[in-house]
Amino acid sequence: MLYENMFWLGLVGAAIALIFALTQAKKVMGFSEGTELMQKLAASIRQGANAYLKRQYTTVAVIFIIVFVILLGLRAINMLDNWFIPFAFLTGGIWSGLAGFVGMKIATSANARTANAAHESLNRGLSVAFSSGAVMGFTVVGLGLLDVSIWFHILRYIAHFEAEQIAQTMVMFGMGASFMALFGRVGGGIFTKAADVGADLVGKVEAGIPEDDPRNPATIADNVGDNVGDVAGMGADLYESYVGSILATFALGAAAYAADGKVWQSILLPVVIAVLGVICSVIGTFLVRTREDATQKSLLATLRKGTYTAAVLAAVIGAPVTYYIMGSWGPYISILAGLIAGCAIGYFTEYYTSDTYKPTQNLADATETGAATTIIGGISLGMKSTAAPIVIIGIAIIVSFLASGGTLSTASGEYDLLFAKGLYGIGIAAVGMLSTLGITLATDAYGPVADNAGGIAEMSGLGEEVRNRTDALDSLGNTTAATGKGFAIGSAALTALALLVSYVDVVEGRVAALDLSITNPAVLVGLFVGAMLTFLFAALTMSGVQRAAQSIVVEVRRQFREISGIMEGKADPDYASCVDLCTKGALHEMVVPSLLAIIVPVVTGLILGAEAVVGLLGGVTVTGFVVAVFMSNAGGAWDNAKKYIEGGHHGGKGSECHKAAVIGDTVGDPFKDTSGPSLNILIKLCSTVSIVFSGLITSYHLF
Repeated sequence: MLYENMFWLGLVGAAIALIFALTQAKKVMGFSEGTELMQKLAASIRQGANAYLKRQYTTVAVIFIIVFVILLGLRAINMLDNWFIPFAFLTGGIWSGLAGFVGMKIATSANARTANAAHESLNRGLSVAFSSGAVMGFTVVGLGLLDVSIWFHILRYIAHFEAEQIAQTMVMFGMGASFMALFGRVGGGIFTKAADVGADLVGKVEAGIPEDDPRNPATIADNVGDNVGDVAGMGADLYESYVGSILATFALGAAAYAADGKVWQSILLPVVIAVLGVICSVIGTFLVRTREDATQKSLLATLRKGTYTAAVLAAVIGAPVTYYIMGSWGPYISILAGLIAGCAIGYFTEYYTSDTYKPTQNLADATETGAATTIIGGISLGMKSTAAPIVIIGIAIIVSFLASGGTLSTASGEYDLLFAKGLYGIGIAAVGMLSTLGITLATDAYGPVADNAGGIAEMSGLGEEVRNRTDALDSLGNTTAATGKGFAIGSAALTALALLVSYVDVVEGRVAALDLSITNPAVLVGLFVGAMLTFLFAALTMSGVQRAAQSIVVEVRRQFREISGIMEGKADPDYASCVDLCTKGALHEMVVPSLLAIIVPVVTGLILGAEAVVGLLGGVTVTGFVVAVFMSNAGGAWDNAKKYIEGGHHGGKGSECHKAAVIGDTVGDPFKDTSGPSLNILIKLCSTVSIVFSGLITSYHLF
């Protein structure tokens, strides 16, 4: 009874996170937005971002209602375990969307304030941008803990569920959050990259004007896109990752510790680790300070100081707490493996994407011979960068599995109790990796704010010194954004593995036997379908950016041609038309790829049975992980190679090398901000969809 009554700690952790987010929001709002022109530009960006999210949420709400009705129908014919699942689907989507919305609101309020603060000093600019990122980070973890804790208390004290039933039910609750996150990432990613590509190709390459030049009709759409894609979409994405890792561990704990009588302890542990992570992240934020003469490397070091300190504190405090709850050191070693793996992935992501290291500098060298070699070099860099994360995740899986007692019963050939405990170790490792998400996401979310600040500084005519400061913050933001994506995809691999096991457990409770051998044709076909799904999804999202960007290119060219006086600064471009085109394009293009994650697993199961779905989940997890790392790192390197040249290398801005780098960056834009980060949601959504629809799949299938 002691551990059963300790779940109120989740509510305490949520309160700490949300209160801290509120204090950071008040801190940001206490700064001035600057001149009247800066305030006008910020208001235009806010208006465009609000309009897009309103239309996106309206579109998604219709799809959510349809799925909600389908889930109610499945429950009515006993294809779902209980009536809570359809309603949890709705609340998961609402909370996920709310996390992104709050992040977007503070980001659009912080951009002009960051630019104005950078006018005073680099440290003040960093302080405003990072504080706005902290609002996003701690809102995500606060709402995540609140969602998990509220549903736990409903199921325990209103529905009177026992521990095993709570765990098995709540693992299905992640579908709504994943669904909303995928729409947010895909739709926002298409919007932001269509605007970015269109603005860069016509403005920088064809017209030869600077980035964020007020004469460029797509510049406001570009800045709006930073907020709806890199902030709102990312917030929904990381909310889903955070909650998904906790819920998957619930299910694994119920399976692993039922015989030991430690189910309450096993599902309490991820909640407590998450709460400790909140506290350690709050402490880490106070260490983010820099000097006025800071270089790119020292700026990176100050953010590392905050994130690494939070991770070390979580590791130290987590040791006695884990032992107290579980009575052994195995789960703690698994948590430690997750923390170390997260930091290691972050380091190698920095190495391959930051312009302070050789890979990105060598990519900048490739621009000397044109855009073709720049693109070839970026693709090669992205492919090479997959090796380290794969090895790191592989080691983390083995260590966390063995540390928690994992072994395979060769006598029966089935998952025995010790094997289940090992799988719990993998799940808790994912929780450990994301435990300090509050500060990790803060370092990520501040990047789009710095990017917007640079645009406002350029459009409002602030001095070169201010733009240099915002460029330094923006360049660092590209690296931290890639690091955040590395954390997300790393945790996604661990969580997806845990969800796959949960799916097998659920299905085994419904059918007599499963043949999951690789020689089973259904499993083999499922593997191929899962691998195909990764590439089909990436292709659809990339082509969505392409078509939307083409419309922006045509519109910007039209305005340059037909509105006289734009290039001389005597006439204002029609910014609203570009924002509207991006909005229409993003909403139209996001639907089909997002629905694939629901349709393909269900259809595969209805045709080939539950075994084929296991193969599909394995195929999409493996290929999705590798392709996501490749795309995110290649895109980040292309972007920072461009920034490296803009810093004065290889001829600087306006040179032939710069034009080649801009073309490389436009290829990398949908890689790193649309397709790549959406894949980690895809692999988890496929798993949760499969679990929720397992009753239908096992009851009705052709083969």
